[in-house]
Amino acid sequence: MADNKCDTASCGGNCDSCDGNITVTLTLDNDETVECAILTIFPVNGRDYIALLPLDENGENEDGEVYLYRYDNSSGSPVLDNIEDDEEYEAVADMFDQMLDAAEYDEMVAAEDIDIEEEG
Repeated sequence: MADNKCDTASCGGNCDSCDGNITVTLTLDNDETVECAILTIFPVNGRDYIALLPLDENGENEDGEVYLYRYDNSSGSPVLDNIEDDEEYEAVADMFDQMLDAAEYDEMVAAEDIDIEEEG
């Protein structure tokens, strides 16, 4: 079970309009709860998936672990499902890695543009 909540009061509980970080509280199979930041929702082979960053009690993630789940919001209430199939998981993990690589490349290019502008 996952409950969406914003970490800012400015959205009035409507997280779709919130500029703050949106978090999800996961209840794991052992009944432990974990607060996670939503990194992104992305499609793979016609399905949506969500990447979550588990946070510690200080709101930080020091080990870089990311959780990947199937994501469905067609009923108007988000549902997260485990990815049971190894091939499906590999495809989702590969897409997430490609997205990270692209984001890192974009950051490097942006940093180079700043350096060039400062030198000129």
